[in-house]
Amino acid sequence: MKENVKKDFLLLTVAFGSLLIAFPGFAAESEIEQRNTDKLTEVILDIPSLSEVELPATNAELLTQESVPIEVNPEETQVETPDSTDDADIIIEAIAEPDNLPQSTPTYVIDQEEIKKQGAASLADILKRMPGFAINDVGHGADIHTGTYYRGASINQSVFLINGRPINNNVNIYHGGTDLNSIPVEAIERVELYSGTASALFGSSAFGGVVNIITKEGYGKPKLNASAEFGSLSLNNQQVTYGGSSDNVKYNFSFERFFIDNRYRVPLGAANRDEQGFLFNADTATSTYFGSIGVDLDQKNSLNLDVTVLSSRRGLIYFGFPLQRDRLDHDGLNIGLSWKTRLGNGESSNLTTSIGYNQDYFSTYGPTGASFYRRGSLDTQQLTARVDHEWKITSNNKLRWGLDLKNTDLIGDVLSTDPNRIAGNEKEDRSLFNTALFAVNTWNISDNFLIDLGLRQTFDSQFGNYLNPSLGLRYAVTPIIAVRGSWAGAQRNPGLDQLYVYDTVHNWIPNPDLSPETGSTWSAGVDVNFSQNLIGQFTYFGSSISDRLGVIANRWENIGLVDTNGLEAALQLRIAPGWSTFLNYTYTDAQIKTGTERGLQLGLIPYSVLQTGVGYENAGWQANLYVTYNSGARRSIFAANNKSTDFAPSFVNLDLTGRVPLTSNLGLTVYLENLLGEQYERVNRIYSPGFTFRVGLSANF
Repeated sequence: MKENVKKDFLLLTVAFGSLLIAFPGFAAESEIEQRNTDKLTEVILDIPSLSEVELPATNAELLTQESVPIEVNPEETQVETPDSTDDADIIIEAIAEPDNLPQSTPTYVIDQEEIKKQGAASLADILKRMPGFAINDVGHGADIHTGTYYRGASINQSVFLINGRPINNNVNIYHGGTDLNSIPVEAIERVELYSGTASALFGSSAFGGVVNIITKEGYGKPKLNASAEFGSLSLNNQQVTYGGSSDNVKYNFSFERFFIDNRYRVPLGAANRDEQGFLFNADTATSTYFGSIGVDLDQKNSLNLDVTVLSSRRGLIYFGFPLQRDRLDHDGLNIGLSWKTRLGNGESSNLTTSIGYNQDYFSTYGPTGASFYRRGSLDTQQLTARVDHEWKITSNNKLRWGLDLKNTDLIGDVLSTDPNRIAGNEKEDRSLFNTALFAVNTWNISDNFLIDLGLRQTFDSQFGNYLNPSLGLRYAVTPIIAVRGSWAGAQRNPGLDQLYVYDTVHNWIPNPDLSPETGSTWSAGVDVNFSQNLIGQFTYFGSSISDRLGVIANRWENIGLVDTNGLEAALQLRIAPGWSTFLNYTYTDAQIKTGTERGLQLGLIPYSVLQTGVGYENAGWQANLYVTYNSGARRSIFAANNKSTDFAPSFVNLDLTGRVPLTSNLGLTVYLENLLGEQYERVNRIYSPGFTFRVGLSANF
């Protein structure tokens, strides 16, 4: 049965892509009539240093527009001509593609230069300084249980992509969530954050948003970049990347190795505190590999292959009681092949066909008490395909539409020697096939007013057929002020593990009768250019999720309704040449509406998170100061003397990063974290170590 499903899956992909290529006139009829008068303008954003106008932490603007002034119609944007350097083509290729995203909600971007300045060691490190995010499972002693949230939605209620392909596995047990350490930081060109009608393009489960990780491609002369860091808590991190191009071939290869033991003193009552008073079993070791090769077949066609490999070994801490001794092994493989072609003779009709393979193997194992042993493993394999057509029908009407296919196989293997759990020992082998048709139409009614209309029709072998519509609009009131709004329907289906696999570690029983989480998301906001040096975006966001999934009496159930409302602000300010600053603030009220916790904030989600920073750069010297405020989150596991309304205390954190040029191609990097030295409670009795440091060398040849 599985083989037949996979064959049908591949045949559908090839047939759909071949249909569009075989009949280019269907896609390009209008383009041929007007190609001499209309041309899609590429927006070129050069983000070489913190001292430029772009946000140090995020480029909080629509990718289809220049920073100043705000424009609704991208066709009217003037193209900047980059300086004549070997790297000029990098800027053009890296930023041109997001022009085809819906424009009624902001797209936030953080690029590789800012990633380096912040000293990010993982994708989670990158995201934590972007608007809307509350990330608990990153940093020293992070507990994988405590989660990543965007606008109050969990990681499985958002969509994560690599180069436009999904990497979410929708696994919920055996600590098998999407791993934000799975891609080498050195391989990341930029990270983009979407919401609103963009969810119609990439997935119905985007209650929060869509995170797209764009990896590097090689350009120009071959270059080798390498870095090595050492620091507190036995930290060592080595990264190397080699990339370039030759004739019509582009290539980039990256490797990263990371280790930290995370053994530091924690106060009484802290999670996983051993008899000597140290945090126990919190070590992490990862090795990640990335490679991409792109070939320009001719002026209209190009092929790109990228491969990512992850090997992760870590100990698990647990914010509950007693002492956790379990280990987690995670091995991952992601392969993607994409074919891009221009239909017709112009730029207004482009087709991308991609095929991807994603495998995640999670194995959790360890002792149960003093006498017994347990192990649970999940092997998820996904075969995906996508046909994506971007078509400029008329000068004021653009359509992006296509087909998504995904086949998921999950094997769950459960073993326990505990007499009370032996009955749950089993091996489950389940499959799921999901097909979706999507379309988003952007209609520029006038030079100042546009509407985005989106539809996503899904056909699921487990949960049937369902339609998710979306709507967005944007109106430029003046050349410097624009208002916008969006609404989108969403549905997130239970994972195959929640339906069928027993979790012997937590004693969670599956439930094949679970219903999908359903609801909608919305936003409204204003974009303001206060001056040439000060830009701000302000967004009200909300969502309503019915049939939320959770565990009641050790069994997965649909447990109720959660309504979320919040405010999001992103500002960027250029103080003077060489100086720049930013501020991101998010308020999230994720309120439980049913059950015994009715009226309470969802656990682990802080009401307020603020990130701000100021930086200076001159002649290769850099200094960046970052400040984080966290209001504290409601605890979700409680000791006997605690109440369900208890919150972890608020905290303020200061980080300082810098670079000292030693030669023209060698620099000394310094990262000083938690300058105040306060050992604050990050979340659920997981404490920071206080002040830590990292020192390294970075070189390019």
